[in-house]
Amino acid sequence: MRHATGGMRQLVDGVPVIPVLVIEKLADAVPMAVALLEGGMRVLEVTLRSPAALQAIEAMVRAVPGATVGAGTILNRDDAARARAAGAAFAVSPGYTPELGVACAELGLPLLPGAATATEVMAALDDGHDFLKFFPAEAAGGIAMLKSLAGPFPQVAFCPTGGISPANLEHYLSLANVMCVGGSWLTPSDLVRRGDWAGVTALCRSASSTAGRLR
Repeated sequence: MRHATGGMRQLVDGVPVIPVLVIEKLADAVPMAVALLEGGMRVLEVTLRSPAALQAIEAMVRAVPGATVGAGTILNRDDAARARAAGAAFAVSPGYTPELGVACAELGLPLLPGAATATEVMAALDDGHDFLKFFPAEAAGGIAMLKSLAGPFPQVAFCPTGGISPANLEHYLSLANVMCVGGSWLTPSDLVRRGDWAGVTALCRSASSTAGRLR
């Protein structure tokens, strides 16, 4: 059964870093998106881990048209439907189930499904997904695991997420089977709490500079 929704690779083409955002206050959504975009981050993942998440997606889509906003922590059909209704351009899941794949395909919602083992990669491949989130990256073996997966799965590209930081960003982006990385370090809680959006932009520009040396 193959039901992957196309377009996920195209969405992140030329985008080496995807900020992974937990937005607690709706008022932070638009200035955060603007700060990220000014720092060179044009694809954003808002995780459904807070009550404000869906409204934040709506606000970002409406007020910051230069950003491509998706929804993360999509676990089931209901999550996917609510994300689509909020205007999300794509969905990201920590794992994968065929049911979720079908739901996203029916909604026309590009899906980046999660995988951490060879068995999980094979299950996603069976349904037509060859671009996967490698999660939790550091806990699941990190760079060594990605190198190991490259042998049996040369057709698969990954977006490692979970434990990515400025300290290891360059190492991950140097891997041939890594298309981009996802990370939360670009919006640290102390900067967000203070509304230091210039600080967020500076972190983004630093990450963009690192990625630019490699791509």
